[in-house]
Amino acid sequence: MTVNKMNELNIDNNSVVCLMAPTASGKTALAYELYDSGRYELISVDSALVYRDMNIGTAKPTADELKSYPHHLVDIIDPTQSYSVAEFVRDVERLIPSIHEKGKIPLLVGGTMMYYMALFEGISNVPDSDAQVRAEVEQWRQAEGIDTLYQYLANVDPVSHAKLKPADTQRITRAVEVFKQTGRAMSEWQAQPKRALALESGHQWYGLTIMPDRTWLHERIEQRLDIMWQQGLVNEVISLLKHYALSPDLASMRCVGYRQVLEYLVRISHPVLELDHLDSEQFYKAFLPSKNSVQTATVSLPNHHTEVQKLACYEMRNKALYATRQLAKRQYTWLRKLNKLSCNLSSSDSLSERIVLAPSLHIFDSIKEVRPYLK
Repeated sequence: MTVNKMNELNIDNNSVVCLMAPTASGKTALAYELYDSGRYELISVDSALVYRDMNIGTAKPTADELKSYPHHLVDIIDPTQSYSVAEFVRDVERLIPSIHEKGKIPLLVGGTMMYYMALFEGISNVPDSDAQVRAEVEQWRQAEGIDTLYQYLANVDPVSHAKLKPADTQRITRAVEVFKQTGRAMSEWQAQPKRALALESGHQWYGLTIMPDRTWLHERIEQRLDIMWQQGLVNEVISLLKHYALSPDLASMRCVGYRQVLEYLVRISHPVLELDHLDSEQFYKAFLPSKNSVQTATVSLPNHHTEVQKLACYEMRNKALYATRQLAKRQYTWLRKLNKLSCNLSSSDSLSERIVLAPSLHIFDSIKEVRPYLK
């Protein structure tokens, strides 16, 4: 099944290739094969792989794999830091010419569909955050809470306020930063014409979309989660809490798997949450908001094998499995939207001068169908 005929696929040295597929579909293994061909250089399109020390829950390639198969945009920030879609687009824009200069083709591989949409559909030209403004807003958030920032946003940018949920800390904070810095609402900036790198870079972009059978994918997801538990995902999160001043509203801690482990640690009242550099009240408020639940949770539990802990562990695994399957469902939705976008671009008379550079999207049912067209 393809958007374009496969015999039209002619990837020359000026191309940019995007390998887009849901989580656990096998795209990483194919990326390694393509890297071994000597023709491609890898750029990660994964909002979780940007974080250092988050390895097991993100299914990050091992240190040895990264040495053999280097990825751009992996391990570039700490879990306490943020990385915006705009920063991703700028990094890709910087990387493409440098890779072409080496005689290689950029291969963008990953499952963060919002990043791909930003490349194909475009993003608003919102100014970068000023470091001082960002620090001031963050200090304000920590002192008075995200609810205060959310209410402030209602006064200065009611359009953005209406779109965002009260718990969307990252986007609320960013919108407040933009207004503080520019005096203009985020919604005003977003109303301006978007800039799409895939339509303006002067390169031919190829989007290869894998849409595997969902039953098969769900089985793969469950198998991979089992491997993560065996490898020690819970211990990884405990280690992160020991080494970083984390909070449940950080983007890194909203990643699938990590969120569920945090809730588990709260429910069993794990002692790591009482470390001085952590605000334990934040964690209990996020996962056990009722007063009675917090009081129950803080009662010391006798050992790791209590019935309470066993039940919490069982719930954690089930919630992580459900959340990962929901992630895959959203990825399918994004992929269909991307394919529709490509069709609209290719058929639009008003974009006649841009059709040559419009992304050429192809849809496959499995990874193995893609392989012959890229080597």
